[in-house]
Amino acid sequence: MKKNSIGLTTKIFIGMAAGIVIGLLLYGNSPDSFIGKYIVGGLFNITGEIFKNCISLLVIPLVFVSLVNGSAKMGDIARLGRIGIKTLGFYLITTAIAISLALILAIAISPGKGLNKEHLKKSKHIVKKKIPLSQVVINMIPKNPIAAMADGNMLQIIIFAILTGISLASLGSSVKLVLEFFAQLDLVTMKLVELIMLCAPYGVFALIAKTFATTGFNAMMPLIKYVITVIIALIIHGIFTYGGLLKFVGKLSPIRFIKKFAPAMTVAFSTSSSNATIPATMEMVEDRLGVKEKIASFTIPLGATINMDGTAIMQGVAVVFISQIYGIPLTLGAYLTVIMTATLASIGTAGVPGVGLITLSMVLSSVGLPVEGVALIMGIDRILDMCRTAINICGDAVCTLIVAKSENEFDREIFDA
Repeated sequence: MKKNSIGLTTKIFIGMAAGIVIGLLLYGNSPDSFIGKYIVGGLFNITGEIFKNCISLLVIPLVFVSLVNGSAKMGDIARLGRIGIKTLGFYLITTAIAISLALILAIAISPGKGLNKEHLKKSKHIVKKKIPLSQVVINMIPKNPIAAMADGNMLQIIIFAILTGISLASLGSSVKLVLEFFAQLDLVTMKLVELIMLCAPYGVFALIAKTFATTGFNAMMPLIKYVITVIIALIIHGIFTYGGLLKFVGKLSPIRFIKKFAPAMTVAFSTSSSNATIPATMEMVEDRLGVKEKIASFTIPLGATINMDGTAIMQGVAVVFISQIYGIPLTLGAYLTVIMTATLASIGTAGVPGVGLITLSMVLSSVGLPVEGVALIMGIDRILDMCRTAINICGDAVCTLIVAKSENEFDREIFDA
């Protein structure tokens, strides 16, 4: 690789910045003018729509294959008994708390309000018919999984994928070829993500340019409020949820934990990848926090796969942000659907940069919000991705400490040293 080559993140930043500048320069042109008709409504619109479709085509295969693989790996939980139950329960509960916090904070701050939505209202967005919460729960179980995939019913796809993975895990070596097949499919879907993300700078440019060409500077303030809301939610979750669990459940000092675990959080911040941070996280929890290897070797890799509290926070704020931008109100049932969908989807979210945006498309689809809303936040998402990855691995370490302490696999002297 060339030393002076520009990374994808930098290209996306450039695409976003160029889109804002070009969009503002073109703002004010009539939709019937040459620029409005052929540049904004033509070139920008076509490029943006193609990119949006590329994101959409990834959602179902990525979620289904990742969830099958993630669930299949949980065969270890059955063997490890109570350790696995404690770990899985911790991760799912804290993820549900994270997205609930994000939704409450986003509703209170209302980051998407204030944008001129006239041009967006002209689009024909299909909003799902509001249905009772009881029916939402019933509808989680698919009558026909193939039809669920064809219709994009994400909750049904998630449930079917998890059941498939659990079945494969219970059969073990007798379905080794099937497990290997899904593992290979996972590699293919991740390569698809990588290839389509190469087009992200151009798609972001086109969609951002179109937005600013039709709304002007009004689009900037909601974006700033969105970033602030996500960061506030991440800080609150880190201090009160994780700090509270350490203090009152683990009977350990949150301040000492942060001081000793900070190097791993730095690695997570710089790489934006829970998977890439696994070696650093393992080293910190074993050598500096006093967790025995037999516990850490299970909880840390599992956490990198299924514990995505930071990603869930981003998705919760993004759902409210996009619903407000497009003027599409969400019911209590829709918010509960978001909580269930994002929590279950965290099981299969790969611990690599950028995948959170793909699963965000799935969450948006589950409540009938337009997928193109992802483009509004994609340009600035890498900064938030760095922050939420640090929170993700922090949750992994807190869970590991609490589980290890409850199983007498914890050395207090090392933690206090």
